[in-house]
Amino acid sequence: MKNKIYLIFLGIFSLTINQFFANKGVFPIDSFLIFDPAFYITSGYHPFKDYWLITGPFLDYIQSLFFLIFGISWFSYALHASVVNMAIALFSFHFLINIGLKNYYALLYSLGVSILAYPPIGTPFIDHHSVIFSVMALYSFSLGILRKKNIFLFFTPFFLVISFFSKQIPSPHLLVLFIIFTFICFFFTKSLNKKNLIYLIFGSLFCFLLIFVIFAINQIPINNFLIQYIFYPLSLGVERIDKLSIDFKNTITQFKFIYFALIPLAFCGLILFIKKRKNLIEINDTIISFLFLFSAGIFIYCQLLTKNQILIFFLIPIFLGCSHAYILKYLNKKYIVYLILIVFVFSLTKYHLRFNHNKKFMELVNANFDLAVNASQIDSRFGKLRWITPDYMKNPNEEIRLLVEVKNILSEEKEKKIIVTDYQFFSSFLKNDYPSPNKWYDRLSVPSDKSKYYPIYRDFFLRKLNNNKIKHIFFIGKNKHNMSFFRELSYKNKCIIPRKINGLLTEFDINQCEKVF
Repeated sequence: MKNKIYLIFLGIFSLTINQFFANKGVFPIDSFLIFDPAFYITSGYHPFKDYWLITGPFLDYIQSLFFLIFGISWFSYALHASVVNMAIALFSFHFLINIGLKNYYALLYSLGVSILAYPPIGTPFIDHHSVIFSVMALYSFSLGILRKKNIFLFFTPFFLVISFFSKQIPSPHLLVLFIIFTFICFFFTKSLNKKNLIYLIFGSLFCFLLIFVIFAINQIPINNFLIQYIFYPLSLGVERIDKLSIDFKNTITQFKFIYFALIPLAFCGLILFIKKRKNLIEINDTIISFLFLFSAGIFIYCQLLTKNQILIFFLIPIFLGCSHAYILKYLNKKYIVYLILIVFVFSLTKYHLRFNHNKKFMELVNANFDLAVNASQIDSRFGKLRWITPDYMKNPNEEIRLLVEVKNILSEEKEKKIIVTDYQFFSSFLKNDYPSPNKWYDRLSVPSDKSKYYPIYRDFFLRKLNNNKIKHIFFIGKNKHNMSFFRELSYKNKCIIPRKINGLLTEFDINQCEKVF
């Protein structure tokens, strides 16, 4: 009964805290990344086939379901992230109880997870989804070993696949780790048997079948998927690996609390590894401790590769919970538990203030949130969102004024148009049925002219303009039309002349062009 009460409280808390912080400021290129693409899916368009993307399509499809069920609004958009935040909090509670932690401690650490997981951004984001579902895969695989529950082994591949189709890393690294540990558990420790392996294999095969069916039903070309999601991003990944900075500050200092959380777990794992283990429980606990230690290394490595704001601090309560459980189980040193709780309180407070209140992940750390204005001035579907962005941090009212002006101009344009912007809500709110040929526009998603994939991208983009008989390209954002690709498009096609309309809006009128290529 007490566990049910804890679960209800945890579920409500993790859902509402994310909804609350989702209404506090926006970082357009990240905050609206999934909004319009999800609308395009509800209109019958699909990733890889109808628009170019190098980020995971899973979020687009799930968000389209939220839009269909709850309507197109900021509330239903944030609700997607809130539900995922609730899922990782509840799964954390279940996992921590199953490794021997008391339910009130499991609740405490799970609340910490819910505070640090999704609230720093509040809305669906590829990096958060990929890491969160990778953690769920780690939980599921671990519980399959500890509890011999085949259902967890069956669903482990599902979590990995969802993670991979959210973002390409860290799921492949975890897959290799799981394969290694499966081999160890089957051949050496006997922690897994043939029946367990069958469930793992069936889960994997079912995932492949499901992916094949989705691609077949939506007629998504496999070649498009391979180029956009595998080969081109892989070329970017190679560059990032070459430029990866491995120094004390990058690899140690900024992750210090993660390391603090892992030290007791590493100590227990080492003791269990050295001592003569008497039963399968101790053997399995040894496996789980090392599985989490190696997984932590993968998460840190992949975080360094992203070169983004750090989002993996929600792992601290998870690792502290594991350390707490194993310290009590094998050493019974209460003073270490007190140190663990001190680290928990201090790190949770520190990162809650930095990432939730000050919105560091969204580049709003220096913002005065008293200046934020009601986003319903742009559209009533923004609900309770308080609008302030990094580009107009000192004068959000001016940005609101420009966006309202842009919305009015676009609503009056009846000819076929596409919209190129970081403010990816205009197509949804204006019901513009023609998706931009690219999901988003930055220096990574659009191949540079030096990339061998540039001609493929250029042909894909221009073919979509011609096939849909697009007459106007509208750019919303400071100098968005000056990206190298669009400068080339304007230069090589003399009929395309940029026309600046206001401080945010620029137009390419291509009515005079028979063809744009």
